[in-house]
Amino acid sequence: MTEHRIASREAWQAERDVLLEEEKELTRRSDDLAQKRRELPWVPVDTEYSFETEHGTRSLAELFDGRSQLLVYHFMFGPDYTAGCPVCSSIADTLAPQVVHLKARDTTLLLASRASLHKLLAYRDRMGWDIDWVSSGGSDFNRDLGFLATKEELKPFLDGEIPPVVEQMADATGTDVAGYVSEGPGMSAYALDDGTVYRTYVTTARGLEPAMAYYGLLDRTPRGRQEQGEPEHWLRRHDEYGPG
Repeated sequence: MTEHRIASREAWQAERDVLLEEEKELTRRSDDLAQKRRELPWVPVDTEYSFETEHGTRSLAELFDGRSQLLVYHFMFGPDYTAGCPVCSSIADTLAPQVVHLKARDTTLLLASRASLHKLLAYRDRMGWDIDWVSSGGSDFNRDLGFLATKEELKPFLDGEIPPVVEQMADATGTDVAGYVSEGPGMSAYALDDGTVYRTYVTTARGLEPAMAYYGLLDRTPRGRQEQGEPEHWLRRHDEYGPG
């Protein structure tokens, strides 16, 4: 017998109706926050960043590819990695199919990492993604956004007890813990107006969950994410799951 509460259909519907009102309120709150994001001031990007792309070296403005908006996912794939971060890989699984839809709304979406371009493109081929990926390793792009840390900055963390999940992810990327956590994931947004590039939004950590579609789906299952107490993170690259 299940230990979960059991109810009649009528009792379930009554509780569902109450929950629905809370969900609607959350949706309205989310709409308000989206408006506030759009109302944030724009910051001119004065640094001349350069990126290695499939079409040669490009500036940040050129990455817009003729559109007025740009979204960059900062994918954890450092120069010493042998493979991309599994969590970032799961995010790219969600992002890649959105490229065509965002183009229809005057927005370019791409991935950026510090690894060499040939590493990135080889990994993209393995994963089967149809999304542009650029190497930002030749500039301070990641560092200026807070997505690259030095060993000195990481010393308090590295000197402490390393969580098993961090060791798991470092091993999965073919690097050590210091090399893995020196990179950071994130999303940054830009506008191109009259030839000037402006940074409009940056987020990381749980701010990336809208790009992690599986969490939104698991949150609607009866058992949810089930991550508490697990000795290692359940996420794998999509070609690494077993038949179960």
